[in-house]
Amino acid sequence: MSTNPTPPGQTVCAFDVAVVGAGPAGLAAAAAAADRGKTVVLVDAGAQIGGQYWRHPDERAPRGPEAEGHHDWKLFTELREKLRRHRQMGAMVHLPNAQVWFVEPTAPADADDREGGWTLHLTPTIVGVDTAESTPRLVVAARLILCPGGYDRQLPVPGWDLPGVMAAGGVQALLKGHRTVAGQRAVVAGTGPFLLPVAKQLADAGATVVAVCEANALTGWARHVRAVAALPAKVAEGAEYALALARHRIPYRTRTAVTRIDADPTGAKAVQLAKLDDAGRVVGPTTTVDVDLVALGWGFTPSMELITAVGAQTRIDVDQSLVAVVDDSQRSTTPGVYVAGEATGVGGALLAVAEGELAGIAAADALEVHAMHIRRLRARIQRLRAFAAAMHQAHPVPARWHEWLTPDTTICRCEEVSFDTVCRARDELGATDVRTVKLLARPGMGWCQGRVCGFATAQLAAAAENRPLTVEDLRPLAKQTLCAPIALELLAQVTSESTDEARR
Repeated sequence: MSTNPTPPGQTVCAFDVAVVGAGPAGLAAAAAAADRGKTVVLVDAGAQIGGQYWRHPDERAPRGPEAEGHHDWKLFTELREKLRRHRQMGAMVHLPNAQVWFVEPTAPADADDREGGWTLHLTPTIVGVDTAESTPRLVVAARLILCPGGYDRQLPVPGWDLPGVMAAGGVQALLKGHRTVAGQRAVVAGTGPFLLPVAKQLADAGATVVAVCEANALTGWARHVRAVAALPAKVAEGAEYALALARHRIPYRTRTAVTRIDADPTGAKAVQLAKLDDAGRVVGPTTTVDVDLVALGWGFTPSMELITAVGAQTRIDVDQSLVAVVDDSQRSTTPGVYVAGEATGVGGALLAVAEGELAGIAAADALEVHAMHIRRLRARIQRLRAFAAAMHQAHPVPARWHEWLTPDTTICRCEEVSFDTVCRARDELGATDVRTVKLLARPGMGWCQGRVCGFATAQLAAAAENRPLTVEDLRPLAKQTLCAPIALELLAQVTSESTDEARR
């Protein structure tokens, strides 16, 4: 493989290592591989590095402190500086506003070589931006590190498709990226620690947060004292958020969920809050609060399109997410492909950085050279992964959440599929797996291809047989022939070129 990267703007660029995703895992992976003498290309759909965790203010957003709303900012600036130096020396190329829509193995030069490399087909994320013309159509690399990150997991409730009802991550993205408050009177609900920073940042920005509603009891953490004690910084972070909520006088209600949202003609929303039992069933009387913003967060779902595209093996993680199977060096089951970050299991930015660094070192064939550092790195990953498992077990998705739904509740927003339609496909037509439900009722057949409704649809299908989710439930939703939307013109052009090549 070439040791000198081809500059962007040409049809094909060749590198030693290609890293997809410029979030915490991708930045650490790219820096680690380049530090060890490899030529690296960093491909990212965003305009700026940092991913969702270190999302930067848009250039048109009001000015403010650079680190406002961010944790671990010093770590980010260190990684950013490393990447800047490598780009200046010509060892790294950053391709922003570029997405991988197809990936395929490159034929090995040696028949005995199992790692023949990979070809990434790219397209601009936004047609017309300045970087669109400089995005190469193809990137070829000997090794591939996938750090695709994740996105908000959503569960439908009656009224979740109304204006002013948003994913918690979307609310935070507006605050970080545009310094925009999505509403002035809000309720933040769902499960998991991520609800806390969203509530704090809304309050800091001047919004009134009526309540933070956690669907689970905090006593679930008591079973994981060892995992928590191993990371005192996490305990301190939790205490910081608790003090922030107290300072802003934000009520924190456990075993409470938003079970219905109604809107009046003025746009105000009446949100029904209900107490839950251990299984997530509604118990006791409900209360109603009036707000103009509802931020819902049920954890995160890893982006798995590229993982399935390269044929890597997957498994169900402790939070019922589909994740990649990797070894203790972040190698996937597909030769030459490494995975780091949320795609190996949702665990936060510090875990993603550690996994990314390990993947970069492994992809650079430098594990033995840095044996002592690798041992420390693996030990850190083990501690962070144990904490992530404890978090997921303490904040599970309520098992009986689907009992909150009404027949006309929308499950799939793209195709406007109701809960009643899904139930009839399941109960009357025998659709007990997500593939059949999708075929008969059409959830997941629209623009998002199941990225929003897929988890809920899979859970509804599994509920008919009273069983947990399996790989077979979730993998069909993650496997896409095209990993990202592309223009038909580009697809036709690629098809024509492939036909001409075959004729020759």
